[in-house]
Amino acid sequence: MIEPKDVRKIHNLPLEIKFCKRCTMSNQRPRIVFDEEGVCSACRFTEKKENEIDWDEREKELIELCDRHRRKDGSHDVVVPSSGGKDSTFTAYQLKYKYGMNPLTVTWAPHLYTDIGWKNYQNFIIKGGFDNTMFMPDGKVNSKLCKFTFEKLGDPFKPFEYGASCFPLQVSVKYKIPLIMYGENSEVEYGGGKKNEDSPTRDYIKDYNEHVFHSLPPEALVEHGFSKKDINSYLRPPIEELERNRTESHMLGYYINWVPQENYYLAVEKTGFTANPERSEGTYSKYASLDDKTDGFHYYMMFIKFGIGRATSDSAHEIRDGHLTREEGVHLVQKYDGEFPEKYFKTFLEYCEITEEYFWKVVDSWRTPHLWENINGKWKLKHQIS
Repeated sequence: MIEPKDVRKIHNLPLEIKFCKRCTMSNQRPRIVFDEEGVCSACRFTEKKENEIDWDEREKELIELCDRHRRKDGSHDVVVPSSGGKDSTFTAYQLKYKYGMNPLTVTWAPHLYTDIGWKNYQNFIIKGGFDNTMFMPDGKVNSKLCKFTFEKLGDPFKPFEYGASCFPLQVSVKYKIPLIMYGENSEVEYGGGKKNEDSPTRDYIKDYNEHVFHSLPPEALVEHGFSKKDINSYLRPPIEELERNRTESHMLGYYINWVPQENYYLAVEKTGFTANPERSEGTYSKYASLDDKTDGFHYYMMFIKFGIGRATSDSAHEIRDGHLTREEGVHLVQKYDGEFPEKYFKTFLEYCEITEEYFWKVVDSWRTPHLWENINGKWKLKHQIS
């Protein structure tokens, strides 16, 4: 029996649905803040980037940080979580070729590589010229976790997020490299809590639990039938080991004005990064989240739970970056948001070892009444952007 989930309670969502006056984001995105003028926190942060932040001073901070950690003996001095995508390519490239660091790039493998994702990963290492270590988790355990988090958290992508967040911490401790550099601060770039707006770092316990793991950090999986042996690879190192190593988790987006489209251009030029020949399902874009055949189901469940899908996230950021008007963004959201990821549907069912009937029962259990209504057997959003 799959019980219906109280999405509003789980994610503390407001009952009244509102859309940002400047972009396409709604107030159903967890932790986002709307001000009295109806403008979301991500748009206000863009204003701050344009009018208040001195990027020359921020770059000086970055140079000072690199100078503190740069090693002269040829050993690695910064860990860069990297998939071979546009954003991690930009981060690693800047650190190595502009700021003289010697990054060890680390990759937590996707659930199921796409052909283009594997090609971009190889090009990143070979053409980009980066040392890399990849971890591929136990496939049986990972597929069980994928099924479990699909039902219990409404997100089959959560096992990847566990690994991608915790593996760099493991590498930092194992190889005694204190500095970790991520790309953007997604919490402020896409809309969320504002407490880290002016911080280059994030707390690898509190912030990870709140922003990434939500109600179920990986160590809690033992309470749901997974053994310590099963989940060991997904865990953070003990806090005392992280503190002894003086591990710091930084975000390049604090130091450099973060523009995803510009990152794409650099990745194409420097590593031969290739976009999809066709747009990604659920959106209009072709160059983001290309690595994993299960990606589409993460975004589809976001649409089910919050009424905002992949096209909303893409268009909202590009409106803030000045690449789209709001009118254009609204049109793209209306056209593509919530499109079902049909291409890899059978592959996803086989990977999770579930039936199509089970799939739709799980999906429907995450529909919240303040967002959805069932009319003559068909589900329809009650509120859409206009």
